Amino acid sequence: MTGQVSFATAFPIIMGQNIGTCITALISAIGAQTNAKRAALVHLYFNVIGTIAFMLGFYGMNAVVDFAFLSMPADAAGIATIHTAFNLVATLLLLPFSRLLEKLACLTVKDVKESKKELFEQELKLLDERFLETPAFAVEQCRIVANYMAEISKEALDCSLDLLKAYDEKKVAKVYELESEADRFEDCLGQYLVKLSSKDLSVKDSTMLSMLLHSIGDMERISDHAVNIAEGAEEMHKKNMTFSAEAEKEIETFAEAVREILRISVKCFMEENREEAVKVEPLEEVVDDLKDKLKMRHVKRLREGKCTSKHRTISGKKASHFTSRIIGESPAGTVRQSGFKKSVVNTPHRIL
Repeated sequence: MTGQVSFATAFPIIMGQNIGTCITALISAIGAQTNAKRAALVHLYFNVIGTIAFMLGFYGMNAVVDFAFLSMPADAAGIATIHTAFNLVATLLLLPFSRLLEKLACLTVKDVKESKKELFEQELKLLDERFLETPAFAVEQCRIVANYMAEISKEALDCSLDLLKAYDEKKVAKVYELESEADRFEDCLGQYLVKLSSKDLSVKDSTMLSMLLHSIGDMERISDHAVNIAEGAEEMHKKNMTFSAEAEKEIETFAEAVREILRISVKCFMEENREEAVKVEPLEEVVDDLKDKLKMRHVKRLREGKCTSKHRTISGKKASHFTSRIIGESPAGTVRQSGFKKSVVNTPHRIL
């Protein structure tokens, strides 16, 4: 400090500096999501409104009291005191009006309906190469992306099952789109996990990485099953094929059972809930038994000419395999090795 600048001169500079610091947040918000832009604007509005209010109050009081220190040379301690006083006063003044600042930011940056494609891109941005230098954080990012992929696969299967009730071209297109994104997520996440596996990982992170590598393959195959169902629905629609009323009820019952087992599986995966995960295997066996019974009934109806559509299997097995990763059980199992699990063991995962 040279002592050539008085507090009277330094005061407006300090206030302007408070507003100037907002430029960093504003630059960072360029190209960011809507909420990030709003957060940057709240920061700007806080400093602009706070500065105006503080200066009006300060100069109003100076007109009455006449602050003698304004003519004195500015020093570091005095500047720090003014800056601290500003932050305290502005915070106390604007804290009750935080909701208004939020509304002002929302009025400035309107809600923009983001397409599915944009949402997918934002999720994949979490797999930043720079995070690989911090393995624990990178594993957590992979976990977040894998959770999102699980939701994509679940949505794809839910959508395809809806087609068995009522055919809809838009839903068919949606299933294909979701399956395509699930493939993309598997590729990007798989490559990132392979790179991450070469880093120095803790035992816990290493276990998580292994589970994710296997699980994303299961998720991708669930979305493949959704496409198979959508293709079946398309074929039925084009050939004007129908199920009997009895068959439709059975399919609806079976579809709901598959939805439930997948819902539980995805929930267990996202919450890492081992207690709930062990319940999936018995449910999968029930679904298998139900499938065999419904298949026999359907074949009988086909022979009797009551139905005009071929039977298509909707499997809950992938969900069972999916949750076996969570409870730390190998796909072969230790209690019982089903035909499905044998086939999984003998089929190498594309990632590995």
